[in-house]
Amino acid sequence: MARWRRFLGAAAAALTVASMGTLMQASPASAADDGPQQVVGGTTATQGEFPFMVRLSMGCGGALYSSTLVLTAAHCVSGTGTNTSITATIGVVDLQSSSRVTRKSNYVYRAPGYNGNGKDWALIRLASPVTGYATLPIATTTAYDTGTFTIAGWGAASEGGGQQRYLRKATVPFVSDATCNSSSMYNGQIIASNEICAGYAAGGVDTCQGDSGGPMFRRNASNAWVQVGIVSWGDGCARPNKPGVYTQVSFFASTIASAAASLGG
Repeated sequence: MARWRRFLGAAAAALTVASMGTLMQASPASAADDGPQQVVGGTTATQGEFPFMVRLSMGCGGALYSSTLVLTAAHCVSGTGTNTSITATIGVVDLQSSSRVTRKSNYVYRAPGYNGNGKDWALIRLASPVTGYATLPIATTTAYDTGTFTIAGWGAASEGGGQQRYLRKATVPFVSDATCNSSSMYNGQIIASNEICAGYAAGGVDTCQGDSGGPMFRRNASNAWVQVGIVSWGDGCARPNKPGVYTQVSFFASTIASAAASLGG
């Protein structure tokens, strides 16, 4: 069964910036099904390589949309409203680094109409701005929704594994909607209008549990990073013919921008 790529279970409640950090992806399933997901088959990122990466204390990832907003997955949050319980860790590869920057949340905005089937995005507003770190622009057209993408996170490095201390990265190729929805892959489960698949038919490289909400991104025509996806779900991690499934950011770009403006970001 498909599983969200949020890190759940006994460790989730105790997740702290000092102890957790592996890239993982999740799929729509019950907590009982959830296995650890991280960037499987990747390598450790270098300090400063992806300054927009954010680790969230509930066991998810995210990206700096602005100095006060983090873009993540809807399934990582409980709903829209005041929320002061989330800690965001920013600016480091090593979650235990003394130079890490942390901010508490003060509000969460979850995609309107989210019910666990598509629309998997949310914005977390930070209690105070972070400065000196690059934000990650989102794709506003489908121009960059194909090709080769970069994924990164602190989720599990293998299916069922633990969260990572150091940020990991990998590259994955685009998989067409038709291929991803074929009987050999997800057999019609993909929402073609607003989800993107990426991965290798042979498996081996993928996001995993703990990577949910993190960005999938690539270079644009100006060689700058642009976010095209949000880690959402998948069947296990890095299994053959089971690519990762990501929220298609370009489809929601205008709605995300409007929500960000309403939050002052």
